[in-house]
Amino acid sequence: MIPKEILKKIRRIQIYTTRVVQDVFAGEYHSVFKGRGMEFEEVREYQVGDDVRIIDWNVTARTGHPYVKLFREERELTVMILADISASGSFGTVRRFKAELIAELCAVLAFAAINNNDKIGLILFTDRIEKYIPPDKGITHVLRVIRELLYYRPEGKGTNISAAVEFLSKVTTRQTVSFLVSDFFATGYERPISIAAKRHDLIAISVSDPRERELPAVGIMELEDPESGETVSADTGDRRVREAFSKIARRREAARDDFFKARGIDCIKVSTSEPYLRALLSFFKSRERRMAV
Repeated sequence: MIPKEILKKIRRIQIYTTRVVQDVFAGEYHSVFKGRGMEFEEVREYQVGDDVRIIDWNVTARTGHPYVKLFREERELTVMILADISASGSFGTVRRFKAELIAELCAVLAFAAINNNDKIGLILFTDRIEKYIPPDKGITHVLRVIRELLYYRPEGKGTNISAAVEFLSKVTTRQTVSFLVSDFFATGYERPISIAAKRHDLIAISVSDPRERELPAVGIMELEDPESGETVSADTGDRRVREAFSKIARRREAARDDFFKARGIDCIKVSTSEPYLRALLSFFKSRERRMAV
């Protein structure tokens, strides 16, 4: 039985994200993700102005009159969301926890998909595959996806991005648009992601909190890794400690960004301290401009 507060949250997210999708970037979503190509539909008699390159010469020869082929775009997409629900998502120091941001952001993507008549699937992962919902359409299906994002209680605490990406390749037989949503506090995922990006339109969404880059000067602070449970004490009053912490964080972020750029993988950066819609819209606009060139 799902608690009433979770049901209320699902309803709130449904109302909010539906409005956002319809009012803000429904058009951008449609324009930046391509279908699987053009599919033959029928033939009709040639009309003045038709492109001679689409003449069906076989039918023309049989009938003695020129006929042309008509095609329609095979628009339907399969959209997969790979959502990191590891213990590090329980961290957040500004407006919300990272896990809450991930859930709502994924809900927006799910509603955008079904609004465009695409299929949506979900892979929840920690250091293992926690839950898999095969791609499907419809409001009932997308509400199930959102319910799992909000309500599912993972068994694992760590993060294994490689396992999630490899699982994607096992359960999908055709190309997908796949959103990999994580804080990327993991290692060793470069090769699996590189392989998956050759087959799928893979978009990374990096979720962060400002305190993961900079420590406040509040004296002795005990820092705990929520995934491993390890703790360490740090004197945040010492400027050198704060600078060293920031340097390590920025170096890690730069290495991740360089990897995605080298593989031609788009990376959307969102933070608990800023509205995520701005980052999503910027991504859609940027991709739309690149496709227009």
